[in-house]
Amino acid sequence: MIIISLTASAQKRISLIDPLATKETRALAGNLLRLSKNSILFGHQHATEYGHGWQGDADRSDVKTVTGSHPAVIGVDISGLSGRPKDEIEKNKADLVKNITDTYNRGGLSTISWHFSNPASGGGFYWKDSVSLPAVPLIIPGGSHHHQYKDILATIADMAKSLKGKDGSLAPVIFRPYHEFDGDWFWWGSKHCTKEDFITLWQFTVSYLRDTLGVHNFIYAFSPDNKFNTESEFLERYPGDQWVDLVGMDNYGDFGRDGKYDLLSGIKKLRIVSEYAQKAGKLAAFTETGLESIPNPKWFTDVLLRTVITNGLKLAYVLVWRNDATSATHYYAPFPGHPSEADFKLFYDHPFTLFEKDLKALYK
Repeated sequence: MIIISLTASAQKRISLIDPLATKETRALAGNLLRLSKNSILFGHQHATEYGHGWQGDADRSDVKTVTGSHPAVIGVDISGLSGRPKDEIEKNKADLVKNITDTYNRGGLSTISWHFSNPASGGGFYWKDSVSLPAVPLIIPGGSHHHQYKDILATIADMAKSLKGKDGSLAPVIFRPYHEFDGDWFWWGSKHCTKEDFITLWQFTVSYLRDTLGVHNFIYAFSPDNKFNTESEFLERYPGDQWVDLVGMDNYGDFGRDGKYDLLSGIKKLRIVSEYAQKAGKLAAFTETGLESIPNPKWFTDVLLRTVITNGLKLAYVLVWRNDATSATHYYAPFPGHPSEADFKLFYDHPFTLFEKDLKALYK
């Protein structure tokens, strides 16, 4: 593994959409851009919260147990910050703050997804016919649930402004709301709101967090699923360069889901993302992928590494989905004894991939 030492000069190569972004957030963005030219950070969702057959152990992750290092990027979710009793929300907020600041103190990076339970109906974050309401027009300005949405954003802002590391600085995070919006499985999906309402929602969310509530440690990430084949399709619901810092893609379907592989298609879509980022002065990332249960024991080298190392791609990180604590089959990273363990160690050892132990001064 290679140790990366970074300098603040990388900050000059990218401008964030928040002119008041903290110096650590600006440094992170510049360093991610620099690293993406010759490497990629590996990420895992909920890596330190739980894993295959365990939950809540201190300083543990399945990735660390296999390799000796946590992932460079750890995904968390803020689904627990709304739609629940106040005391439960406060506990969830405290747990998030600890998880994110622990990662920051170790030198790693957190990315926040948001499986946002429908604020206007039952059905949770998934769209359920006859249960879910199309909530996007209800929570944007002028909608019946707009004030409720502002209260939810205030809770998120309070969490963000509580992310103080041991050095007293705020931990920067990648905030990735309303992901996979081009599908129809979430209530914010393309079949459940107009393009105009989705863009209004995105712009209001960023503006309210940044300009009204004073959150200055977020890098804002835009990530559809893999339903596009051209740049214009990728940008169909794009809110504008002044509202996005990082562009990405979630893609399981081209990388082995249901036994189907189409790496050429997956690489083509990643190239669209990467080339747009380079053209627009943004970061790019492979924001979600993976193969459930990892039935292909060489998936990490033959599929994932082969993809992200493709010439011309400049991706800051790739994140695989979570390892469930109780399910025997729902996992996306290996654990000791899994048939893909040896291959994952090769993936870890490759100089192109970076894990938490490889990162030095990511925020300077």
